[in-house]
Amino acid sequence: MSRPQYAILRFAKYKGPEIGNIEAHNERTKEKYASNPDVDISRSKYNFHLIEPEQKYRAEAERQIKEAGCRTRSDSVRVVEALVTATPEFFRGKKKSEIRAYFQEALAFIQQNQAPKTIISAVVHMDEKTPHMHLSFVPLTADGRLSAKEIVGNKKKLTQWQDKFWEHMVRKYPDLERGESASQTGRDHIPPRVFKEMTRLTKQKAKLEELLAGIGAFNAKSRATEIAALLDKYIPAVEQMHTTMKKYQVAFTATNAENKKLKQENAQLEQSLDKATRESTLKQLADAKLRRDYADAVAVLERIPQEVLDVYARGDHGREERPIEEG
Repeated sequence: MSRPQYAILRFAKYKGPEIGNIEAHNERTKEKYASNPDVDISRSKYNFHLIEPEQKYRAEAERQIKEAGCRTRSDSVRVVEALVTATPEFFRGKKKSEIRAYFQEALAFIQQNQAPKTIISAVVHMDEKTPHMHLSFVPLTADGRLSAKEIVGNKKKLTQWQDKFWEHMVRKYPDLERGESASQTGRDHIPPRVFKEMTRLTKQKAKLEELLAGIGAFNAKSRATEIAALLDKYIPAVEQMHTTMKKYQVAFTATNAENKKLKQENAQLEQSLDKATRESTLKQLADAKLRRDYADAVAVLERIPQEVLDVYARGDHGREERPIEEG
């Protein structure tokens, strides 16, 4: 199965002396990076700026704060740093120009949500394990107050940033999933990866049905071994799909009683109609197909003869023992 690709956005707040330390790291002004063995200095030449700092971070922050007429205390947050990246799978095989385009898109997002003039520096590091951008800005609000608390100060604010960041990035990069913890409100977007996995599962289901259809008195034993071997891949794939669909809150049913299933699907349809104002018809159709395909994938398991399940459970068909899951 393809691994999920997450869009990642994190924030850190800096008050005073530590601003010089993050600048030294971001701008690569240190001679050595003993504290960070991930930095490969031979690759530092590939790092690049999307926004060049005009002067030292602290000096620039103090200039902006003074210009805005803000009073500060020694413990006031003067610089907020946004770290932007994605999981390594996302960057695999991408050219430098494609990587640059990703960070340019992320910068555009931040500039839509934080005054561009407050951004001190945006630098992309290519000399560590995964490409990432350090974007430093002065936490000045739209009405000119210095308030990191108002911009990134609590869990609700951070969740809003995460949701908006993912919604922005996914338009250009549809395979991306929302980083950090999953939003509690559910997701309107199911990544293409999930549909691809369901297509693979449906192909496996067709193969399983073919084997089940051809089972008879003469070939029962050899066919049972073949089916059991296929179940080694099929059952974990069904379980994985169950987890994935729960994660994306795609409602589905997998029950023996067909009428119960229909009732549930009708209730589901009614709920979908309530949501119709904010969900496209295409999305509803895609979700419904995903539910049906999953229900079909589970239904096949209910048709497997007991003797085949016995072979599978015994684990004597050329694989390590793995007991069949109950239910």
